[in-house]
Amino acid sequence: MTPPPARTSGARRPGGAALAALGLAAPAENPSDASAHRFPDGGSWRTEIPSCEGPEVLAVVLQEAARLDLPVHRISQGSGVWMLTDDEITEMVGACAERDIELCLFTGPRGSWDIGASTRTDSGGSGLRARGHDALAGCVEDALRASALGVRCLLVADEGVLWCLHRLRAQGVLPADTTFKVSALVGPVNPAAYAVHERLGADSVNVPSDLTLAHLTEIRRASAAPMDLYVEAPDDLGGYVRMYEAAELIRRGAPLYLKFGLSKAPGFYPYGAQMRDTMLASARERVRRGRLTLDLLARLGADGGMSPLGSRLPGPLHRFPVADLPPAGPSVTGPAAHDLPVTDLATASPAAVPSPKD
Repeated sequence: MTPPPARTSGARRPGGAALAALGLAAPAENPSDASAHRFPDGGSWRTEIPSCEGPEVLAVVLQEAARLDLPVHRISQGSGVWMLTDDEITEMVGACAERDIELCLFTGPRGSWDIGASTRTDSGGSGLRARGHDALAGCVEDALRASALGVRCLLVADEGVLWCLHRLRAQGVLPADTTFKVSALVGPVNPAAYAVHERLGADSVNVPSDLTLAHLTEIRRASAAPMDLYVEAPDDLGGYVRMYEAAELIRRGAPLYLKFGLSKAPGFYPYGAQMRDTMLASARERVRRGRLTLDLLARLGADGGMSPLGSRLPGPLHRFPVADLPPAGPSVTGPAAHDLPVTDLATASPAAVPSPKD
């Protein structure tokens, strides 16, 4: 794969000329820092609005995105499939399909809502993972139910859940065009861990927003799996605001989903009507934050390279072998939200896909 140019033609750094005139020019970029990878459509970045917890919140996000002319590739929800009725899921699937936006729903129970107390200790215990067989089964049940209702992107917060869902996809129990997104709650922080998540079946991986630019480059030398990163992180994920780094985050981390969270806002999971007014106001502001980020990229001349709207697949990725699978069970049926080629998602062996360094 031919490395991209260091920057989009005509792009500039924030305050570049003014600081250079003061003798404080930024150091020259190293072209080897840039990611050599892209989405299969050729784009280097896509957008995501997280925390769309139900049809009403989704409607507000879609209305505000239209008003502010914010392009949206993916909508995600954090409370979980189990917190939505079938009718609510169906309504969300339909609303996103009408606009060719990918809908991603979280799977099942996780550690912070479990009866176990380890996540409430200073060390965080076992983290947000699915504790025991029953929690694992709940995540799988959510995945099967959501898929039958037309959802084609599932959010996971546990390596075992990810591996089980990937194997079900390879079996044909889950539709072959289903994609799996690793949550920011368990995001890997080094290149080896990132590559392991890719091989377990991840199609995009959320990394913590406190990773340095050098960390992103290190990850990109080990894996081509799409990366998700909060440009602005919720307070429970650090509250970081990295708008001025957006162009460099793209250059280092492509293919990258720019996620627009919101700091100085309460946690919403699991969401309910008792938080309605705050959630709706927060949803509008998340869209506004996205518009501010894209406006900043445009002012710097660094807004090129966005994937076409409607793009959702990750391209060929490396996977652990799944040849030990038992005979396939009944497949999930339901309306497909997107009719796109998917042969590389679940069936390609590691030998059949290009190396990340190619």
